[in-house]
Amino acid sequence: MDKTTPDRLTAPLNALRAFEAAARHLSIKQAALELGVTPSAVSHQLRGLEDRLGLTLMRRVGPALELTEAGARLAPDLTAGFARITRAVAGLKEDRGSGPLRLSMLPTFAAHWLSPRLTRYPFERAGFDLLISTTQEAVDLSAGVADVAVRHGAGAWEGTRADLLFDETVGLFGMPALAGLPAADMRARIGGMTLFLSQYRKENFARWNATLPGGPIRPAAVLQVDSSGLALRAAMDGAGVALAGVEIAGFDAGTGRLAELFPHRVPTGGGYYLVYPEALARDRRVRNLCRWMTEAAGQGRLG
Repeated sequence: MDKTTPDRLTAPLNALRAFEAAARHLSIKQAALELGVTPSAVSHQLRGLEDRLGLTLMRRVGPALELTEAGARLAPDLTAGFARITRAVAGLKEDRGSGPLRLSMLPTFAAHWLSPRLTRYPFERAGFDLLISTTQEAVDLSAGVADVAVRHGAGAWEGTRADLLFDETVGLFGMPALAGLPAADMRARIGGMTLFLSQYRKENFARWNATLPGGPIRPAAVLQVDSSGLALRAAMDGAGVALAGVEIAGFDAGTGRLAELFPHRVPTGGGYYLVYPEALARDRRVRNLCRWMTEAAGQGRLG
């Protein structure tokens, strides 16, 4: 047997909790008040525990309760054990309710939307500390992997609250020099270039291209990549063109690193949301972040 494996509990936890409270108070009524149940429920739990153990743990002597020898042996260890559980849970809640807010998001969002706006983030103010991580996966907020996440989708994630930052549209981006060409020449140049396309944008591109005024573009090749961030980076380096979210690419376009090549945008039917557990809805740090991010999202490319 693996010595690191804890012994299995042979008695119901609720029954042990009921006995511990009754033993501490030497009162069924007071135990019931503490546990938020009826006195009859506490009595039922005690009888069931004694039946399971084959021992009498408490007995009534006149109007009072007293512990038997077996009950007196069991009660202190249970009190110490439940106290440790209470401290452990309280410690977790304290850790989650203080210190930096753990914020998870997609790498593309972090690099192209959040990073340029962090120069205006009020880090010097109490309650605004952040610990930022990036991942392509949706982290499990209920498991405490992060406190808050920025997610892309329709805004419905079970067990969470989702605050809309902005709805998303897509457009085609490339080097600014391309945008300065006459339309026919630009289309011809794109016909000899590579389109860098996120694996999540195939349907978006099909819809964008099918509705493009003047007819669809026909790039020389389509290279599928794992994120819009990589596609935008390739476009900025002059390796080709990229379909990307207009709101995500807006900062780079505004600073002259990219240009939107056509005045044609298509809504994706989704958006970016700040997502957090309902339990953190009143957390001051979460409220601070929500307020700042929604304001930044409403102020255009410079946030």
